[in-house]
Amino acid sequence: MYKKYGNTKTHWNILTADTILKREPLMNLKGKWEYEDGLMLNGIYQIYSNTGNKEYLEYIERNLDNFIDNQGNIKSYAKEEFNLDHVNNGKIVLDIFNETKKDKYKLAADKLYQQLLDQPRTKNGVFWHKKIYPNQIWLDGIYMGSVFYAKYQYLFNISDHLDDVVHQFLGAYKATLDKNTGLCYHACDESRKAFWCDPNTGHSPHFWTRSLGWFVMAMVDVLEYLPNSLEGKQQIVGNLNSLLESLKTFADQNTNLWYQVTDEGDRPMNYLESSGSLMILNAIAKGLRKNYLSEEKWGSFLDKAYEQALLQFISIDHDYVNVNKIAHVGGLGGPQKRDGSFAYYMSEPIVANDHKGVGPFLMLSNEMEIRN
Repeated sequence: MYKKYGNTKTHWNILTADTILKREPLMNLKGKWEYEDGLMLNGIYQIYSNTGNKEYLEYIERNLDNFIDNQGNIKSYAKEEFNLDHVNNGKIVLDIFNETKKDKYKLAADKLYQQLLDQPRTKNGVFWHKKIYPNQIWLDGIYMGSVFYAKYQYLFNISDHLDDVVHQFLGAYKATLDKNTGLCYHACDESRKAFWCDPNTGHSPHFWTRSLGWFVMAMVDVLEYLPNSLEGKQQIVGNLNSLLESLKTFADQNTNLWYQVTDEGDRPMNYLESSGSLMILNAIAKGLRKNYLSEEKWGSFLDKAYEQALLQFISIDHDYVNVNKIAHVGGLGGPQKRDGSFAYYMSEPIVANDHKGVGPFLMLSNEMEIRN
């Protein structure tokens, strides 16, 4: 953010939400049901909840209606792919159902919930990330699937599978944790067969900041849907605090932000990456508001980081807010044979205004508006 654009007191949540409404009347011109659009809509909904501006709610409903018909069928969604990414948008579907009570949204959410009940699992009972990635646990997938898993049960007063929600979080943490750094790897292949994984641990080669961002956001988000009496809830709180403490040790000391490859900030070509940094900061801000984290430990860190995030990542052009320095994608395997190497993470395009960065900025700026 060039200094003339504003400062930490600027109403970035409203400016950015208004930018989305003007710049992107349709959230997905390809007609694809994509997780990053749900991430962006989640941010818009949080700002609606904070401001009461009905234009934001109308925007969400209008865009969801491009995908969901009156029978709750979702355009371009295929259950048989068992893709956790495709469940993420279910969270905003639940919010809009709660606002409108229209049956089609409940029917759509039912379909996504049923996918989770049938989702393939590792031997340890953690969801596969996708059918095409057998036996693989990705941190991304916890955010995509398991927060919705809990939210659906919370909204409809179901408790049958809440212990399984906890198991997803604790199982993924255990499977991906590196005890030396306290960080979690992007993914783990339980079968040790993927060409990218360590043959002994099953871990992917590197720590990737956005995957860690997905995970800490998921932990903060899921807690409000779990009863305090549920066994394992406090362990999620403990894991959240431990992972964030480890992340703090790898934050850039000048900015309190994070590099694309989390633990190699001094390596040539590595760069401060916005989407992952914004996700982690959003988790910290919401965690503070919900009292999962200590203000004494995290308050000043967050305030400095937010100011630096605005300077490093945010610009304004023709009254439109831009979120810059977003790693376009990051994955493992697939047709591109992504190997999870440092070179791979450096090779992915760096883009602006991708919803994987815009969504977390909407959420973070809204949390900071509440905080200030």
